[in-house]
Amino acid sequence: MALTLYYSPGSAALAPHIALEEAGAVYDTVRVDFGSDEQRSPGYLAINPLGRVPALKTDDGFLAETPAILAFIAQSFPEAELAPLDDPYLFAKAQAFNAYLCSTVHVAHAHRARGNRWTDDPAALEALRRKAPETVTAAFRLIEDHYLAGPWVMGERYSICDPYLFAIAQWLETDGVDAANVLPRVADHRDRMRARPAVRRAMAMESG
Repeated sequence: MALTLYYSPGSAALAPHIALEEAGAVYDTVRVDFGSDEQRSPGYLAINPLGRVPALKTDDGFLAETPAILAFIAQSFPEAELAPLDDPYLFAKAQAFNAYLCSTVHVAHAHRARGNRWTDDPAALEALRRKAPETVTAAFRLIEDHYLAGPWVMGERYSICDPYLFAIAQWLETDGVDAANVLPRVADHRDRMRARPAVRRAMAMESG
């Protein structure tokens, strides 16, 4: 299987990057330069019309959206046991968590960093930025109180939920959230992730 991950450092693409490392996959990477708006270039839009990362080139075509890419990796490398593929209910629970990260938590963050997706009004943009710490905290509070079932999102079992939570939790401080004091379980999860060899490898590759 030939795989190529399109990523930008500091983005949610870190999640599938970690998953590929956890799976022991053989893959290539292509860095998309957000500084020069490469994600909006005709060449990249032909790959991912959304103009975002991650994107994953597979033997069958391109995939976008982090939850879909993570599920694809888990199903393509079942021996890595990155998802409870043998239990439809638990697999759906993992998908539900990743959908929440994609549809709610990431969007709360984007209100600060990407407010121009919703408005061009300077006053409205500033209002979105001011509101972001509150909405991001509320989104992560649900994870803190209800979603983290154990040391990992699914309890004792590490899964594709964990690299996705880690990737987004990397942004907490820039969103104005004091994770260590406000979200101790999320902060502990983040520290636990940083200790994993696959996470270290992926982060080193993205910082190089």
